[in-house]
Amino acid sequence: MESILKIYNEGIVDRIATLELETKDITYIRQWLFERSERYEVIVAEVEESIAGWASLNPYSHRCAYNGVADLSVYIQRKQRGKGIGKALLKDLEDRAKKSDFHKLVLFTFPFNQAGQSLYKGIGFREVGVFQEQGKLDNKYVDVMAMEKILT
Repeated sequence: MESILKIYNEGIVDRIATLELETKDITYIRQWLFERSERYEVIVAEVEESIAGWASLNPYSHRCAYNGVADLSVYIQRKQRGKGIGKALLKDLEDRAKKSDFHKLVLFTFPFNQAGQSLYKGIGFREVGVFQEQGKLDNKYVDVMAMEKILT
């Protein structure tokens, strides 16, 4: 749990993966981890017996019409980025999503996160569009790109 928190906080500090501004504490991550239904899995990747990254399926909407859609998150430890860990996590997460009867995965990324987009496109995600000035990051409005992949 502490490794997941540390990696998530790296993503917050690096300003490449989330609109979150403040790092989180163990209480936050514990609540996030243990108040999920089993359908919304969190998986980790280990390198030399240490957690190098994690990915999760997250609810897209509380509306039943979207029950077949999951949002996803993927975070890789700084020193492990670019080594194929994200791709491995996403492929595993996709298999798990299919087994949990998800029809589609969606994600939201920053248009300037070229490494992330390359990863997602490389495993079959497509760009849906860009929300202009969707959120604030360091007191500046930033765009957010939506991507999707149909699983069935």
